[in-house]
Parts: sequence; C-alpha cells; structure tokens
Amino acid sequence: MENLWRSATGQDPNPDDYNGIEYWSNPERTGWLTKQGDYIKTWRRRWFVLKQGKLLWFKDPSSASSPSGVPRGVISVAECLTVKGAEDVLRKPSAFELSTPHNTMFFLADSDKEKEDWINSIGRAIVQHSRSLADNEVVDYDSNTRR
Repeated sequence: MENLWRSATGQDPNPDDYNGIEYWSNPERTGWLTKQGDYIKTWRRRWFVLKQGKLLWFKDPSSASSPSGVPRGVISVAECLTVKGAEDVLRKPSAFELSTPHNTMFFLADSDKEKEDWINSIGRAIVQHSRSLADNEVVDYDSNTRR
C-alpha cells in the first residue's frame, strides 16, 4: 500500500538525484532518524546517509549497504537553507528541522547528542556546498555580470 501511495504521489526519488553517489561506501554520516512524512504526517524510522552533499534515507541499513539499494528519498544540501533544533515547534525531545525554499522537514534523533551531531554534519555539508558554488562563480566587475 505504501509503495502504491509513493508511486501515485511521485514521492519516489528521481535516480538522477543520487546517480554517481556511492552512498554504501564511506559516507560522511549514517544513523537512524525518525522522519515526519511529507503528506501523511506520520512518523517513520529510517536509516539516513549523508554523502557528497546528499542526505538519503532508506528503510533500513541493509538497503543502504550496496549499489542495488534504492533510497526512499533524497535531499540535496544545495537546496537547504537552515538546519536547526525544533523541540519548541514539535514539543518533542531531540527534534530538528531542515528547511528548503519549498518545505520544512522534521526529524527526531535518538538523543540530544545525536541531534546535535546531525545538525553539525548537515550544516557543514551546506557550508561546504555553498563554498564550492562560490569558488566556481566568477564575477566580471567591468561588465557587472556573473559568469
């Protein structure tokens, strides 16, 4: 039933979103988080992997341990604006949120330390990605345009 719902609502990630990311090999961070659903606001425990500027989630660790595993979802940190604690918003311990221009996603970690570790790891990935974009941007001050 869940797979039918995911297909009908277009929730399955586009393979282009994670193509070339070897999420099964030396990820920057992995672990269990509980994620609030995008449409049906239930909470589901998922295995998360942060690698090469992508936050991917899977049903369980075995799904993320080989190239044949398919993520349940993918967020590019390039789209992320903020990552911060959200206990006050959700009234739940060890909660945090990840905001993009399109939506805000909520997560629950198993402990406050895990929450802080995830916030720091995702925040670092956001900064690293924004630096790499800035390094690639060239400004021609004579013509006042960006290339």
